[in-house]
Amino acid sequence: MKSRGQRVLPIFYNVDPSDVKKQRGIFGEALAKHDQESLENKGRMQSWKDALTQVANLSGWDSRNKNEPLLIKEIVTTILNKLLSLSVGDIENMVGLDVRIQEVEMRLCLESSDILMLGIWGMGGIGKTTLAKAVYNKIRSQFEMCSFFENIGEDLAKKGLIRLQQKFLSQLLEESNLNMNGLTSIKERLCSKKVLVVLDNVNDPLILKSLVGNQDWFGRGSRIIVTTRDKRLLASHGVFNIYEARRFSNKEAFEFLTHYSLKHELSIDDYMELSREVLGYAQGLPLALEVLGSFLFSMTREEWRNHLNKLKCTPNLKIQEVLEISYDGLGYKEKNIFLDIACFFKRENKDYVIEILDGCSFFSLSGIRALLDKSLITIGSNMLMMHDLIQEMGREIVRRLSLEEPGERNLLWFHEDIYDALKRNTASEKIEGIFLNLSHLEETLDFTAQAFSRMSKLRLLKVYNSEDTWRNFKDTSNKEKCRVNFSKDFKLCYDCLRCLYLHGYSFKSLPSDFNPKNLVELSMPYSHIQQLWKGIKVLEKLKFIDLSHSKYLIETPDFSGVTNLKWLVLEGCVPLRKVHSSLGDLKNLSSLNLKNCKMLKSLPSSTCDLKSLEILILSGCSKFEEFPENFGSLEMLKELNADEIALTVLPSSFSFLRNLKVLSFSGCKGPPSTFWAYAL
Repeated sequence: MKSRGQRVLPIFYNVDPSDVKKQRGIFGEALAKHDQESLENKGRMQSWKDALTQVANLSGWDSRNKNEPLLIKEIVTTILNKLLSLSVGDIENMVGLDVRIQEVEMRLCLESSDILMLGIWGMGGIGKTTLAKAVYNKIRSQFEMCSFFENIGEDLAKKGLIRLQQKFLSQLLEESNLNMNGLTSIKERLCSKKVLVVLDNVNDPLILKSLVGNQDWFGRGSRIIVTTRDKRLLASHGVFNIYEARRFSNKEAFEFLTHYSLKHELSIDDYMELSREVLGYAQGLPLALEVLGSFLFSMTREEWRNHLNKLKCTPNLKIQEVLEISYDGLGYKEKNIFLDIACFFKRENKDYVIEILDGCSFFSLSGIRALLDKSLITIGSNMLMMHDLIQEMGREIVRRLSLEEPGERNLLWFHEDIYDALKRNTASEKIEGIFLNLSHLEETLDFTAQAFSRMSKLRLLKVYNSEDTWRNFKDTSNKEKCRVNFSKDFKLCYDCLRCLYLHGYSFKSLPSDFNPKNLVELSMPYSHIQQLWKGIKVLEKLKFIDLSHSKYLIETPDFSGVTNLKWLVLEGCVPLRKVHSSLGDLKNLSSLNLKNCKMLKSLPSSTCDLKSLEILILSGCSKFEEFPENFGSLEMLKELNADEIALTVLPSSFSFLRNLKVLSFSGCKGPPSTFWAYAL
């Protein structure tokens, strides 16, 4: 039976299990008599005795002193529960499951006698439990003892650690009345057993430590599978064999929805339209497809269109609850980081966001790592990415702070909410961030001192056009007109301000009392700025300045008070004639964009002191004639774009640019020169 992977559930009918084990009493007498009558089969009799000894050690039923009908009912119920413990119905509509099962089996290395732990990790609703159940059902016959512990995190919260340990051991040993002594009992009872254990939805490292502490707790060939949303939890227990659960492909998601559509009569056109809408909303998340597919396909066209429009404003409650579990497990600062990303920074450059959030004292590196490990965000091409439903979950958390009065929330991103709060002067001291997309405004909005007067905690203010792309350092050519009117008395509380981005700022300079000590970003593309500030402004935390396409800017300000600046964007400032000599004070500057500054003829000699400069863009500076003589001392320069400039010769030091990787002088107007050899 053991070699076939079958399980034995002994019934001791009117016999003492200890008599079976030791072959004594009436049972022993009968066995001895049979032994004498079978002298020619001594080997077979010994194997029977060994088998009976093993059977007596198994958990089963003792019929003595028990009501026989009740005993039979108990036996039938137990066996049925074992056979039906994981219903196939739970996974019958899970397309793409076979491939995923094979991938998990490969990681389990079932042919090995080593003890192995595997983590199945992914965002809520992605199908971790379904996959674990399917794998469990397929391989369970290969183990002496098996148990699937579903939602074990909830059990820990409800029952406590001791009762959880008792349940764990009781299920594996199939003993209802179990006395145990904590961790010692688990190790003593299971160290010689080949077990298969699935711990589903683990949310606390204490669960792993208390139930599957060390590999020597289990017998050779054992497999422990842990499903979780938290990758750090696996790493903390030394589980680095991790399978990342993935979303449905478009083909799989479409096939999944077909299961629901077949139950209802829909025209081909309605079916295709509804499927496209649901697929776009769910983005491959099985939970969302299941929830929406279960009822939308039974609706009329008018009903499901209305419901889908409702989802754009109010997320589905069941999906929201599942996804929000991951948010609830975050720390205070991690929650702030998550909400800032969900409301403002999705698809933004990671390095830029880290600078802003660090300026808010959020410890963003560790915070972003936590969000990655909990599958709340991903990073692609150095951009922070987030599933639309997770983003909507975060935004709904903010909306719930004040459903009726947007001005009482802490973060505002929806143009109608911002318009309402500023127009009616209902913006409160609770507001920490406002991101207003100008492309959504249909009429001009006044920015007045009164409207912002109570925002003493304002950290982030961004008035932008959705097509602004300055952080690529390549193209900031958007020319959308500003729909914000900055009143003459417009003023902000600067104490908490970290990000100030005002597209189309209409004044010639910043206010004389402008002194935001904690400011990290100052961006005013398409502004009317002529002189950013007079004299020296000491802004030690400032990392970004963007004045691109400011068509009245003639000279840059004195930079000597902003020595931690990293990015300076002056692209499209056509009348700019002079860059202040204090540019060389920017020892941390890594990117300088002067593209299409058509009146600029040269850079100050102090430019050569920019020891951190990696990117310099001068393309389109059609009057630019010469580099400083010591230009080659820019030892960190990696990219130089100088297309269509008026340069005739290169400084002899140019050959010292040892780290240069990208160099472009396309369309330069000057005559050929032997100095161009330095550029090769």
